[in-house]
Amino acid sequence: MRALTEKDIRSSFVNCSKGEAKRLTVPRDLEARPWDDLDFLGWGDPGAPDRSYLVVERQDRLVGVAMRFQPARRGFLHRSMCSLCLTTHPRGGVALMTARRSGPAGREGNSVGAYMCTDLACSLYLRGLKVPETGARFEESLTLEEQIERTRSNLFAFIDKL
Repeated sequence: MRALTEKDIRSSFVNCSKGEAKRLTVPRDLEARPWDDLDFLGWGDPGAPDRSYLVVERQDRLVGVAMRFQPARRGFLHRSMCSLCLTTHPRGGVALMTARRSGPAGREGNSVGAYMCTDLACSLYLRGLKVPETGARFEESLTLEEQIERTRSNLFAFIDKL
């Protein structure tokens, strides 16, 4: 993924107003992000722990999505799998991220959701640059490039529903 600026990020959101995009918290460490290893930029809002955001480049256009999730209250032994990167996590590592649909449907309250890593570090899990806390990545016969393509396809399928 190419390096993004705050302006790039704020202008990319498709499911919130310009005012909401202007007020949302953008990561302060943009220049320190491992851009070459990211398939999308994802981050949580430190001021609102139930909000997350992601920005992905698709067909030479940035698409930003504002999402909400309910923090997990499941037991210690419960594991969940991210629908994007297929990484399993224990308690709270995966949550149902819901995003308001864009346009009139979103204004009527319609939303879509997908189970995702709560830290949105799917790209790093795929590449082995981050290891889930007592979770795991299944050993796969797919190459890294095929796994990356599958993750991007899963993300694009989520975005297409917006």
